[in-house]
Amino acid sequence: MAPDLTIAEQIRATLAKRMKRDVSTIQPHHSLQKDLGLDSADAIELVFYLEETFDFEVPDLDFRKLTTVSDVIVYVEGRLRTT
Repeated sequence: MAPDLTIAEQIRATLAKRMKRDVSTIQPHHSLQKDLGLDSADAIELVFYLEETFDFEVPDLDFRKLTTVSDVIVYVEGRLRTT
């Protein structure tokens, strides 16, 4: 993924690829489960992606709170500010 993409663009692009959708159809207000159809395997892949790409661990308790695309973006941005 291009390093000049914003965090939001990187996350949306990854979700689009994983869910086999056009990135323009992935919006911040979308629910990961209801709107995008993320199942438990997809959720695990998303956690691995976040941990690898942004170089921090995502505790299970934190991930359970992430229900929308925006939640994921805000979480990553916040974690990167504190590291």
